[in-house]
Amino acid sequence: MKTRSILATLALAIALKADSGAGLKWTAPATWKSEGSRPMRLVSYSIPAVPGDSNGAECGVYYFGQGQGGSVADNIARWIGQFRQPNGKSSNDAAKVDHRTTRGIKVSTVDISGGYTGMGGPMAPAGPPKAGYRMLGAVVEGPQGSVFFKLVGPAKTVGQNQAAFDKMLATLSPQ
Repeated sequence: MKTRSILATLALAIALKADSGAGLKWTAPATWKSEGSRPMRLVSYSIPAVPGDSNGAECGVYYFGQGQGGSVADNIARWIGQFRQPNGKSSNDAAKVDHRTTRGIKVSTVDISGGYTGMGGPMAPAGPPKAGYRMLGAVVEGPQGSVFFKLVGPAKTVGQNQAAFDKMLATLSPQ
């Protein structure tokens, strides 16, 4: 009985482990699988597809160094620009942008849906839009510079993970 309790406690601790970088720490959702770091990313999380979606989603956490990565407004505008709306409507009108403070840390978020064209640029040229995609993004102004959280995938899978994304942002604290 005692061994089972210890194992349950250990499993919970592993599931709730905090990730960190750039002077910040946060707790990722237990259902998201850490894929570790990649170039320009502190960590990447894969998120399983919900029933009805053929693909899962991904949340990348980016850090480029203190004073690097561009302004909050520039990043939000770039992320919004990665989406196309039906009938040529403006993605700026479709995006929901919010600004808040969590434990003294400024967090600016964007929520946008539509046809996702990808990140663009020389390393990842924009392709034809992936219809029915959604992005939840956050620019977090941390003690060592901005950290960028970007969750992208099919709209249904992202929508089912919105509360988990928001909860993760609510755990942000200085490291």
